[in-house]
Amino acid sequence: MFNERSFLNPYIIAEIGVNHEGSLPLAKELIDQASNGGASCAKFQAYKANLIASKDSPYYWDIEKESTKSQYELFKKYDKFDLKEFKILSDYCKEKNIDFMVTAFDLDFASELNPIVSVHKIASADITNLPLLRKIGSFNKPVLFSCGASTIQEIKTAKEILLKNGAQSAIPLHCVLNYPTPVKNANLSFINILKNELKIEVGYSDHTVPTDDCFAQIMPCILGCKIIEKHFTHNKKLKGNDHYHAFDELDLINFRRKLLDLKILYGKESLDNTENQKMAIENARRSLFYKSDFEAEKVIEEYDIISKRPGMGISPMLIDKIIGKRIKVDVKSDTKVKFSDFY
Repeated sequence: MFNERSFLNPYIIAEIGVNHEGSLPLAKELIDQASNGGASCAKFQAYKANLIASKDSPYYWDIEKESTKSQYELFKKYDKFDLKEFKILSDYCKEKNIDFMVTAFDLDFASELNPIVSVHKIASADITNLPLLRKIGSFNKPVLFSCGASTIQEIKTAKEILLKNGAQSAIPLHCVLNYPTPVKNANLSFINILKNELKIEVGYSDHTVPTDDCFAQIMPCILGCKIIEKHFTHNKKLKGNDHYHAFDELDLINFRRKLLDLKILYGKESLDNTENQKMAIENARRSLFYKSDFEAEKVIEEYDIISKRPGMGISPMLIDKIIGKRIKVDVKSDTKVKFSDFY
């Protein structure tokens, strides 16, 4: 799923999350738009408010964008889907030829959803949730886990727990838990740190506000990320939750188009860099020419010849094959040296 990807053709996860706001038709429409935009995967979130947060849990997001000041109250607004709805959405993703994924936030939901997902995703906030890490690892499937607000040691420990308990693989996604993330806080340099410290593939989960240049999503690709996760919505102007820092269908199309442009610019990985440069090779390189008029029987010395453009004669790299040779014909100044000129 991920191995065949390149850094300029990444696996793009459209993080729909709960931007469907409890509407199954809207969830399907979001899948349509993610598919049309070129996403590889449509991902949802599965939780119940009473299992994820206590009633006095404070907010940690920008309340100018999302005014709810209690995590419990915010989650309560959107915890409407159960296994039944997720099965419907999984089947719908198959119809639309887009992968289906869910981030489960509790043990029961993780177990219920396991039969309908091929890859599990763990949220940043659960990187220290040992019971959940053990449970998801035990499903013996690939796991992606976001690393927002985490230390290197916490990330290493989470990876080790997942693998020890049976996960086929455990791929960290660099992430910053600011909603939204100011560009100055994105700290994409941490991607290289993760790659060097963990010696494995690293992806990126982005919370910056979309821009037309897509720099915040393109830069991780250039750094080698083959997995890019981005919140996804049908309307970026909606208030609350994860609409205000999400991609929409047009953003996805724009991102894909820019990646294609960069892929063309990057070109083919080949040891031969001469393709499409034949004219330059022939005309900009040099050949051996006679410096003066010479009569037959002249023994050619190095100072008798000169390297000039174009390069369609004897290469200066072969000058040693000419020096000391006797010419058998009269030759003119500024004409190409030919092997047939010599005995």
